[in-house]
Amino acid sequence: MSRATKQKPLQDAADRPARLLAWYDRHRRRLPWRAEAGERADPYRVWLSEIMLQQTTVRAVGPYFEKFLSRWPDVTALGRASLDDVLRMWAGLGYYSRARNLHACAVAVLNNHGGAFPDTEDGLRALPGIGPYTAAAIAAIAFDRRTMPVDGNIERVVSRLYAIEEALPQAKPPIKKMAATLLGPSRAGDSAQALMDLGATICTPKKPACALCPLNDDCAGRARGDQETFPRKAPKKSGTLRRGAAFVVTRGGELLVRSRPDKGLLGGMTEVPGSQWLAGQQDAAALAQAPELKGVTRWHRKTGVVTHVFTHFPLELVVYTASVPPRTRAPEGMRWVPVATLDGEAFPNVMRKAIAHGLDL
Repeated sequence: MSRATKQKPLQDAADRPARLLAWYDRHRRRLPWRAEAGERADPYRVWLSEIMLQQTTVRAVGPYFEKFLSRWPDVTALGRASLDDVLRMWAGLGYYSRARNLHACAVAVLNNHGGAFPDTEDGLRALPGIGPYTAAAIAAIAFDRRTMPVDGNIERVVSRLYAIEEALPQAKPPIKKMAATLLGPSRAGDSAQALMDLGATICTPKKPACALCPLNDDCAGRARGDQETFPRKAPKKSGTLRRGAAFVVTRGGELLVRSRPDKGLLGGMTEVPGSQWLAGQQDAAALAQAPELKGVTRWHRKTGVVTHVFTHFPLELVVYTASVPPRTRAPEGMRWVPVATLDGEAFPNVMRKAIAHGLDL
C-alpha cells in the first residue's frame, strides 16, 4: 500500500483556527511575560519580552526578564532610567543595539505617549526599535488586534503546513499571507501565541511530534513526508574571519577599561582597550595599537586566543597583559574599575572572555 493511501482524508481547512485555539487552551506554556487565560496582557511585559526574545532563546531570556521587571516594573520607570544602567543590566544577553533601542523606546513612550503604548500596529511601528514583526506581536497579544506576527516558530509551522517551496527570505511574504489564514474571528493574540507554542514544542526543527499536532491531518509537508525540510533556506554565507588584540591592564586590584562608541557594533558597551578587528590583521599590527601607558615597556602575550562569533563574522583576539604602578593615570577616554565589581559593568560576552583569559579567571 502506498504512503498516499494511508493518509487520512484532509480536514476542512476552515476549522484550523478553532483547532489551534482548542489545542492552545489545553497546552499553553506558562511564561513569565504571558497573561493567564482570560486575563488582559500587560503591553509593557509583552514589549519587553518581544525585544529580549529577538534572536535569543526563552531559556536565556527568562532571568533577564525577571531582573528588568524587578528593577523597572513599568515603562515609566524604564524611561526614567539611564542608558548606562540599562546596558549594565542587559550585559550578556547579546545584540546590544536592542538594549539601546529598548531604552529609547521607553523614553519615547514616556515623553510622547504619557507612559501608555500605542494600541495599533502603525502607532507601535513609529517607536524606536519596533519593526513590523514586533509591532504585530504587541498589537495582537496586548491589544487583540486582528493581525498575525510571524516569528521563526510560526515560519516553520506555516511553511510545513502549506509546503511553501520558496527559500527564506524570499518565502517571508507568502508565509505571512498564509499565516493570516490561521486567525479566527477573535482571540488574535491567543492564535499567535498558539502558533508560537506549536513551533516551540511540537513542530520543532528536527523530529517534529506530528502525531500530537492539532493540524496534522491537513499538513501538506507531513502528507509529502518531507516536513523536516521546511522552511527552505538559502545557503548561509559565513563572514570572513577578523583578528585583533585585547589589552588587559591591571593597577593593583583595578582594570583599565573604556566605553565603545554609542553607534555601531556593541555600541555603548564597556571593553578593555583593543586594536581594530580586521580581516588578515597580523599580530604585530594589532600590538602596535596598544594603549600608551607610563611604565609599560613590554606586553606579555597570553597563550592561545579568544574566539567569538558575531552574526556576520567570526573573531579571534590575541590577549596581552601588563601591570602598572599605583597611581598610574588612565589614558584619555579610559578609566580604572575595581576587578571585584566587574560583574556590574556592561561588558559584552566577547570582552568577558578576553578579561577571563587575561586575568586567568
